Amino acid sequence: MLSGKIETILWDWNGTLLNDVDHCINSMNMLLKTRNLNPLDKARYLNVFTFPVKTYYEALGFDFVKEAFEIPAEEFIVHYNRGFEKVPIFDDVTETLEYFRSAGVKQYIISAMEHNALVRSVEDRGIATYFSIINGISDNLAYGKVSMAKGLFIRDRINPATTLLVGDTLHDIEVATELGVRSILIARGHQSRSRLAAGNTMIFESLTEFRQSIKQEKEKP
Repeated sequence: MLSGKIETILWDWNGTLLNDVDHCINSMNMLLKTRNLNPLDKARYLNVFTFPVKTYYEALGFDFVKEAFEIPAEEFIVHYNRGFEKVPIFDDVTETLEYFRSAGVKQYIISAMEHNALVRSVEDRGIATYFSIINGISDNLAYGKVSMAKGLFIRDRINPATTLLVGDTLHDIEVATELGVRSILIARGHQSRSRLAAGNTMIFESLTEFRQSIKQEKEKP
């Protein structure tokens, strides 16, 4: 069980709150098709997606001798943005955010999504008011979140000892370790549960399961 006081939650966005795995696969397959590379199915995607995303592209067969990484990275965003307004949050997101807000927990989003696009996407799904700050990166290249989060800690005087990071990839554990905070993973995002198991942290199947675990811990005598 997850024990200890939680005053702050750092939420990952893609794959944790936003249910965009299938959309990412479809968008990437557009790039793969134009380069005569093997298309992705979900099982393969969950076993190859990683950070930094350049490594993920290389695993799919992109040749960065022939073209700069920035070319397919920006091309992916073009495809990703098409139909993005139809990509939903997970069904249990709003109830979970409301639960933690009612408990007095401060909530933030830290994401490798470009900042302005991130803010719009959170606002468009009607959940922006749950977060003290929504923080994305300055470009579309999806480089790390650590320095961004460290700045947030200084700005809002966040106590690492009472902070929990919730994500869906092994990279989220790496970020949590760098920040000195606890972490849990939700196993319905961008990496398979079997891969997440290597991270030596608690794994839940859904936010509902995570929320129920917190409630049960609080109800212990």
